[in-house]
Amino acid sequence: MDIELIGFAAPWGIYAFILALHVLVPAHKVRGYARHPETDEPLGYRLNGLPVMLLTVGAWAGACRLGWLPWDWLWTHRWSSLAGAFTLGMLFSIAIMVGAPSTGRGVLVEFFLGRRENPQTPGGRVDAKMFLYLVGATMLALNLLSFAAHHVLVFGSAASLGVLLHVALFGWFLLDYLFFERVHLYTYDLFAERVGFKLGWGCLTFYPYFYSVGLWNVADQPSPERGMLWLSAGAIVFFAGWMLARGANMQKFFFKLDPSHVFLGIFEPETVQDRSQALLCSGFWGLSRHINYLGEILMATGLAWVLGWPAALGPWMYPLYYVLLLVPRERDDHRRCAAKYGALWEAYCRRVRYRIIPGVY
Repeated sequence: MDIELIGFAAPWGIYAFILALHVLVPAHKVRGYARHPETDEPLGYRLNGLPVMLLTVGAWAGACRLGWLPWDWLWTHRWSSLAGAFTLGMLFSIAIMVGAPSTGRGVLVEFFLGRRENPQTPGGRVDAKMFLYLVGATMLALNLLSFAAHHVLVFGSAASLGVLLHVALFGWFLLDYLFFERVHLYTYDLFAERVGFKLGWGCLTFYPYFYSVGLWNVADQPSPERGMLWLSAGAIVFFAGWMLARGANMQKFFFKLDPSHVFLGIFEPETVQDRSQALLCSGFWGLSRHINYLGEILMATGLAWVLGWPAALGPWMYPLYYVLLLVPRERDDHRRCAAKYGALWEAYCRRVRYRIIPGVY
């Protein structure tokens, strides 16, 4: 078989392997925040993302260690692999739209944003959204490891510490995401967005291939020889962003489970409220309405920074993407919340003045 055809088929096989593990590996069963459109009951989920990702990465590493695959196989076949993932993402985006009732927003808008809110297999064994995020995270981990392996194989002892730190920080990002998988059932993506091209192609193609754009650009470049001060500064920016994003998401998660919860034993739950609803406005959520978005942007900035190529466009495309994604999303969420909460949202905005960056925006 043509080697590039094998590369094209690689994401198809890897995604099928992840699906099989997701179905077979024991899972933690929980109820989420999104509700069934007919019964209004909270949807059920099977969460086993972390063991599935670790098993997949372990299987890949085992195959490389046994000599069945070169350690940098995904780097060598990155373009054909990307083409395979692109095709699969397109086919999924079309298939998930077929047979779903129209939302009345036009075919192109529905194709991009989706028609189905929370599709699950019969019995709820596989939830489309959670599986898509798991696939994207796991394939991204494999790409990062393969790209970094290529850099080490080429440059040996002269390999860039920034490349290794970049992969380590990204590894933290992915492990953290899947460790706190349940928390993300309460985020905007899960209860507000539909499954279409944006989410389907985004997780099958964009997430695992574009998020590794920094290494696409520098894995075959020699070390820029940045010192420990440079690397430490990038790591500090990353972890500052992580604390904002993780802290904000955890605080809101616990608030939704128990409105009287004192987060970290420090942040008393202050709210603006009416007779039926309450909006959190203390702790992280007193800094800005979407302080978690600032955290995501800072993490992406730290990841680009540690690679050590400040004048190169490639690594900075990742944090730029977050700006282009999250600023419009904040506006969209503002409109959605204004329609949902009315005067309560206006009171909340007066209490928490800034949209994303405290004191600035």
